[in-house]
Amino acid sequence: MLLRVLTRLAVLLASLAVSSLVVFAFMAVLPGDPARVALGVNASEAAVQQLRSDFGLDRPLPTQYLEWVRGLLTLDLGESYISRAAIAPQVLDRAQVTLWLVGAGMVVAVLVAVPLGSLAALTSRSPLGVLLSAVSQLGVAVPAFLAGILLVAVFAVGLGWLPASGWTPPAQDPGRFLSQLVLPASSLGLVQGAVLARYVRSAVLEVLGEDYLRTARAKGLRPGPALVRHGLRNAAVPVVTVLGLQLATLLVGAVVVERVFVVPGLGSLLLDAVANRDLVVIQDVVMLLVAAVLVINFVVDLLYLAIDPRLRTAR
Repeated sequence: MLLRVLTRLAVLLASLAVSSLVVFAFMAVLPGDPARVALGVNASEAAVQQLRSDFGLDRPLPTQYLEWVRGLLTLDLGESYISRAAIAPQVLDRAQVTLWLVGAGMVVAVLVAVPLGSLAALTSRSPLGVLLSAVSQLGVAVPAFLAGILLVAVFAVGLGWLPASGWTPPAQDPGRFLSQLVLPASSLGLVQGAVLARYVRSAVLEVLGEDYLRTARAKGLRPGPALVRHGLRNAAVPVVTVLGLQLATLLVGAVVVERVFVVPGLGSLLLDAVANRDLVVIQDVVMLLVAAVLVINFVVDLLYLAIDPRLRTAR
């Protein structure tokens, strides 16, 4: 058990190291001079060279890489080329917003997928099961930003129940915070919930054919209680894999959804940095998102060991 955890931890650290090299190399080979972009085309050569020296852009690339990695480890992410403001406070502030959005979206996805997928499996040979499968397939085809626009059109513009955009910190006004969180979280969660429901249905259908579940039903349990008591844990093993992938997809999807609902998260910060060609901000935010995806995969591996005892004892 301990050896498996240490092995996965070593893989995580190696993946983070390789990812940092790839992200830094990609930013380094982009054409153009960040100092020239920051100062404008009319800046003098002396001013450009001075700015390059201030930000360490005149040093060798290996030195720049090591300094950047040291800053990541110490949460000293440097300063923006454009605003000269410290990047770490901006990233931490925006990351809290994105975590709220992604977390709420994942809750919506699970609440939609588990009942919908389980019911679709239990009624797979009935018209209701066919209808549920068709609804989930339709949800897979709808992108998150389009779902967001439709939700705004119905619940914000048409009915006026919820605000169409904006963000209020939860400590400032909890009620307004929740009302502004509902639509963006639903646009993320409903789409990902439809995808996840397909996998839940397949996993539950496979479990329903197992001998132990037929034995439980032969003892008098109805299909639903038998599935809850004896089947869901076994069905959860393949679903956890997809759940981890879906969480990573939510992080990426939040970039677009934040723009649709004017939410000041990491996605908005990243798109603003791209528009301003603020490469150091892009580099830091991209690395943070990559690290989040790798950590999610690491946690999924640990969840395998927690859910399935056979993995803890197998050689």
